[in-house]
Amino acid sequence: MKTAEDIFEFLVDAKVFYLATAEGDQPRVRPYGAQLFYEGKIYIMAFGETNATHQIAANPKAEICAFNKGKTLRIECKLVKDNRPEVNKALTKKMPALRPALGDNGEKGVMYYLSEATASSYKMMELEDVVKF
Repeated sequence: MKTAEDIFEFLVDAKVFYLATAEGDQPRVRPYGAQLFYEGKIYIMAFGETNATHQIAANPKAEICAFNKGKTLRIECKLVKDNRPEVNKALTKKMPALRPALGDNGEKGVMYYLSEATASSYKMMELEDVVKF
């Protein structure tokens, strides 16, 4: 993996990734599966106003972890909210199965892009690549 787009493709292939946020001094981790590559950025989506969206608002630092084909990907980043209608609509176009929950144009979702990100990929316990984007 050498680019943000490579990182995105890994997340797509993994299907499920785990997002870690902080609530005060307590880490919180949950599975996610909605991702989008738009305008050269990796986006993830949260459903409406949730504990996760409140935690991100209070502290935008997050980590994402995914596993696929014997490799682990860890991403340290800041999440930046971007609810432009065209971003939400691009997600529902890419993932039409989400329309019943998000609305036809994704208006019920909250979109975040990964900023100040460092992605590290590992095969078994050995570091293979580090990509900053």
